[in-house]
Amino acid sequence: MTTTDMPRKVDAGPGRAVPNKRVRGAATGGLRRAVPATTLLWVLAALYGFPVLWFVLSSFKPAGDLFSSLTLFPDDPSLSGYKAAWEGANFSQYFINTTIVCVIATILTVGVSCCTGYALAKYDNKWLKVFFICILATTMLPSEVMLAPQFLVVRDLGLYNTLGGIILPAVLTATGCFMFRQFFLTVPDELIEAARIDGARELSIFLRIMLPISRPIMLTLAILSFQWRWNDYIWPLLMLNDPSKFTVQIGIQSLVGAQNINWSVVLGGSVISMVPLIVVFLVFQRYVMNADINAGLKD
Repeated sequence: MTTTDMPRKVDAGPGRAVPNKRVRGAATGGLRRAVPATTLLWVLAALYGFPVLWFVLSSFKPAGDLFSSLTLFPDDPSLSGYKAAWEGANFSQYFINTTIVCVIATILTVGVSCCTGYALAKYDNKWLKVFFICILATTMLPSEVMLAPQFLVVRDLGLYNTLGGIILPAVLTATGCFMFRQFFLTVPDELIEAARIDGARELSIFLRIMLPISRPIMLTLAILSFQWRWNDYIWPLLMLNDPSKFTVQIGIQSLVGAQNINWSVVLGGSVISMVPLIVVFLVFQRYVMNADINAGLKD
């Protein structure tokens, strides 16, 4: 064997150190870029969270201490505002009425929007495109413009002063249809074609394939719809005149007197109305971003 055929000794020491330095450099650079963004997010969270914290803590102050001492924490915490709000208005009945409206309206909104979005995304028809444009056009109109015609339609249907009159206009929303359409457009057509080759019918494809993979969008729309219906004030105020059918937001408005306002009671009632929304969000938020639309496909 000649000297040219002999294996050359490789110095592994410096060669191994270079990748480690690169990795450490990349990690340091990523950390430096993340610090300003994280700091900005914390600052924004503090700006948005401080008024809410002040609002919640002020609800524990007696009425005489709200404007006499502008402190963050109450000197003498009291639940008198909550007690007066719950007993002064029929809040238990308001909660039942609002829960019925929110649950039924949310279920119908998610179901109708899911069916509509699937049809708009996976069926090729010019009239469906025209229908989709008409749905989007409703988002360009202020909600106040549509109050009068909606009121006339609901009144002529005999649903005035009923909870059904509040639920019916909320069934089909442009936001829900658009969300489902955009999601179903991301679903590969090969998944549907494979199901059709296996002999699945259109209804079976929708119920067994499309619905399960659209669960994150369903839960997202459910949270939004529940929030919209729970916080709705103008439409129930127009539709209802029977105090036994009032919703929570109208109940809070009834706490405001004609001559004076007991802010402790109003703040207590407002905090009570926030609790269901917080609970719904905390329960369903972990399901919102879980999606795997390619689970049924092979590479």
